[in-house]
Amino acid sequence: MELDPTVRKELIKTISSSINPRFRYRRRLKVKAWETTIMLSYLLKRVLDSAVSLLALVMLLPVFILTAVAIWIENPGPVFYVQIRVGLNGKHFRFYKFRSMVMNADNIKKELAAYNESGAGVIFKMKQDPRITKVGKIIRKFSIDELPQLINVLKGDMSLVGPRPPLPAEVAEYTLEERKRLHIIPGITCLWQVSGRSDIPFTDQVRLDMQYIQSASFLNDVILLLKTIPAVLTGRGAY
Repeated sequence: MELDPTVRKELIKTISSSINPRFRYRRRLKVKAWETTIMLSYLLKRVLDSAVSLLALVMLLPVFILTAVAIWIENPGPVFYVQIRVGLNGKHFRFYKFRSMVMNADNIKKELAAYNESGAGVIFKMKQDPRITKVGKIIRKFSIDELPQLINVLKGDMSLVGPRPPLPAEVAEYTLEERKRLHIIPGITCLWQVSGRSDIPFTDQVRLDMQYIQSASFLNDVILLLKTIPAVLTGRGAY
């Protein structure tokens, strides 16, 4: 069958262009420029993460000390809660928080499974969680329990901004679409954290995380960090 003259002309042009050394050189330059842009973007993000997390750890040291003392006085035991979370490309890492629950909280969680208020069922959320201590309610409301994650940021396991790192058990229930959240370094704050936090259904959390990934930039990170301040002060959706 004879090709349409227009189609044949375009085909010949395409083949000729691909063979032309000048065309191949220009294409390599474009690819190199794109790779350089991506690398600089990640470098800039890492510099921001390292500088802000280090400065914050130094400035917030008194808050760390007071919080640790208050936790221990109310419910003696480790003041930090360490979990295994899933980071970039499925890599597991040790995730730090101030302990806001009683010592045997993980065992009690199994008994509370029927009271899970997360509609999707992938994550566990309960507004009146009996495991949370009095001090825990305060530090959760103002996200003080999340401050130790600055250590994760400094180590490079996390970023200041990015999707929240899930538990391995949660990832096991992810769909292929939801697993795309693992294609970027997890963060302390994200779009749904400044839009209602735990009040945001899981499906909407995924949607907002994907929205962030598709439009990620240094400027957007700075804007999200600024939006995090009023979100933390109001305590909306924190439980």
